Amino acid sequence: MSVQEVRVFTIGELARRTGLPVKTIRFYSDEGLLPPTDRTHAGYRLYDAKALARLELVRTLRELGLGLTEVAKVLEGAATISALAARHVDALDEQIRILRLRRSVLRAVAKRESELDEVRLMNKLASMPDEERKRLVDEFWDEVTEGLDVDTEFYARMRSAKPELPDDPAPEQLEAWIEFAELVQDPDFRALIRGMGEQQAQRRGRGDDVDSFTEAQRERWVDWSGRAEAALDAGLAPDSAEGRALADDIAAAAEEPDGPALRTRLADEIAAGADPRAERYWQLLATINGWPPIASQNAAAQWIIAALRATVG
Repeated sequence: MSVQEVRVFTIGELARRTGLPVKTIRFYSDEGLLPPTDRTHAGYRLYDAKALARLELVRTLRELGLGLTEVAKVLEGAATISALAARHVDALDEQIRILRLRRSVLRAVAKRESELDEVRLMNKLASMPDEERKRLVDEFWDEVTEGLDVDTEFYARMRSAKPELPDDPAPEQLEAWIEFAELVQDPDFRALIRGMGEQQAQRRGRGDDVDSFTEAQRERWVDWSGRAEAALDAGLAPDSAEGRALADDIAAAAEEPDGPALRTRLADEIAAGADPRAERYWQLLATINGWPPIASQNAAAQWIIAALRATVG
């Protein structure tokens, strides 16, 4: 077919029709993506309507992020657009996830007015894959229970709650994850939680029933905490009549001979589990995972401890 039998276009005309720069069209042609239909006597490249349509396809595929090699495979029929599109969707999803995390880090940096070292730490922790976050929690619980005769079912529930940072975390979720990661790697916090496990192991060794926390026990603790919070709100001291009455009820529920030794032990056991850092662990996890907020009960627990100790002397 001769040049005179079909409508043909120069590179300049293709540029005007498509809006692509002449340099770009020439590059595609040199790479074999847009072979010329013919040439003028002077050697200038000419393209027909099919070439124009091919150029539009090349532009579309390039705008969608396909590389030159992938575009060539599509044009040659060696790969389907749908298969390449599926691969690029996966790649774009990962890029979007990373960009969202970076945006969250920058928001948190701006909010906290972070220094350079903290920025590095925040970026490192935010970029940590989900599996690595979960492994961090598993390593924590492994260390604090290793070699201890503890309630395995109870600790299995404890370790089953893992941080699940969303792809586009809010600044408070990112900040909570950073604080959580620092907390579970803190040697003092690990020693605290291990100490709780050691106390449980000692109680199991004495034959105490520590493996089952019944619904009745939960209800009693909710009642005691509520009474302590009400007393706090009313400005009552732990050695008030209300405090002594609450201490008496707690001692009676132990179903052991009452006396200073029992009340001291109960106060010590509650104190061992009332460290604010242990409570903070779950509050941070709730923020990270989007759970309902966990209200602090530490002030009520401290009031109960003081009420028990006030009745010992």
